[in-house]
Amino acid sequence: MRSITIRNVPDEVHRAIRVRAALHGRSTEAEIRDILEKAARPSGSLKLGSLLVSIAREAGGLTDAEAEHFDRLRDKSPAEPMSFP
Repeated sequence: MRSITIRNVPDEVHRAIRVRAALHGRSTEAEIRDILEKAARPSGSLKLGSLLVSIAREAGGLTDAEAEHFDRLRDKSPAEPMSFP
């Protein structure tokens, strides 16, 4: 595992991280690791389906009849596995 040295951290920032670490019941170092991990690897990457649902909600959503109509149009046949020559 790699180590990182961060210099010139303002006192207010260091103090805030120490308080945050105490609230979460961990060391300042563990808190900084958690902050870095969440920033570098967000927990939930946005998936296309989620994006479409959020757009539909913002637009007012679908009525039950509209949802039923789209369900009837949807191709429900099983997908064929891909073959490579």
